[in-house]
Amino acid sequence: MKQRILIIGSGFAGMWSAISAARLAHLQGNTSLEIAVLAPEPTLYVRPRFYEANVSTLTADLQPLFTALNIRFIAGYASWIDERKKGVWYQATDTESVFISYDKLIIASGSRLRSPDIAGFAEYGFDIDQHDNAMRLENHLNALAKQPESLARNTVVVCGGGFTGIELATEMPSRLKALFGKDTDTKIVVVERGSAIGGRYSQALRDIITNASDELGIEWHLNSGVETIDKSGVTLQDGTRIETATVVWTAGVKASPLGENLVASRDASGRFVVTEQLQIPAYSDIFATGDMAHAKTDDNGNTALMSCQHAIQLGKYAGHNAVASLMGIKGLPYRQINYVTCLDLGAWGAVYTEGWDQQVKLVRQEAKKLKAAITGELIYPPKADRNVAFAAADPLAKFV
Repeated sequence: MKQRILIIGSGFAGMWSAISAARLAHLQGNTSLEIAVLAPEPTLYVRPRFYEANVSTLTADLQPLFTALNIRFIAGYASWIDERKKGVWYQATDTESVFISYDKLIIASGSRLRSPDIAGFAEYGFDIDQHDNAMRLENHLNALAKQPESLARNTVVVCGGGFTGIELATEMPSRLKALFGKDTDTKIVVVERGSAIGGRYSQALRDIITNASDELGIEWHLNSGVETIDKSGVTLQDGTRIETATVVWTAGVKASPLGENLVASRDASGRFVVTEQLQIPAYSDIFATGDMAHAKTDDNGNTALMSCQHAIQLGKYAGHNAVASLMGIKGLPYRQINYVTCLDLGAWGAVYTEGWDQQVKLVRQEAKKLKAAITGELIYPPKADRNVAFAAADPLAKFV
């Protein structure tokens, strides 16, 4: 009977899990192993770029790649993992629940924004966490361009001063001027609970974020939280009122709840605490990867972040190790020693850092060019060519 590796999710981790699994199976001469990806559609959504305009273009069709590598795609939403029967229940379009078995399972179902329990957010708030949400914000901004000029129309409030919030806030002046006219006075406000701009980052990186914010005219409300959102503005917990038609929430993500029936340790973000080979400890046939995995990157206490950078490598290791486990081959302990960041800062440029201590290496246009190469080329799927894809899927090949 044909053996199957089932991968749940077609994001960065899921896609690379499938390619890496296909690669090792090919290298081992195993032509009977089925590698299947279960996801709503064979599409990679380029989530790290959802702060940009033209969101509809930020996708990649995975079907040609899957076809070239003989990876089976199954359309559906995974709903339940039955570890005793070694299968997954999923909801296919216009059908009842369907059961599919696996020999090895890779959970790459990703993460979602933690929706805030704030009055008015559901009715009047926005986020850019998923493609539909980012499209909704873009459509809203396009509609504002047709409305009479006002302070509320020209003001955007970004809630959360992490990487997503910073990239969105620094991109907004250019986006609004492109929509409303280059001479329009716009106002961008970042509401941040922390006591410092970029407080969770290195001092060198904080200084650059502060400098870029000053040059772009971005206001920061520190030690602040949102109390309520309504049609015409936002009220902060200290009573400050900001007139705005656009409030965007960017703070905090949580791993998918899929697999909540499994007896396993999860971290504060809902990620499975996995072994070095990315297995869920009590389940030798189940791997977790990408935003679903709390995994050590090195021997210095660092763990993978919920980021594209880590999801890609985690996927490569998960796919490789799932096949290795199935075939009785020694797997590879996940390691990702090098850590870099490349933060887009809108018209100011960008900043590139290396190491967990975030040493600044490039700034402004030099960093901007690197950012464009990373997000416009490097993170996209490889060509639908077996040799090219398999070379890129080697877990031990250098990524950045």
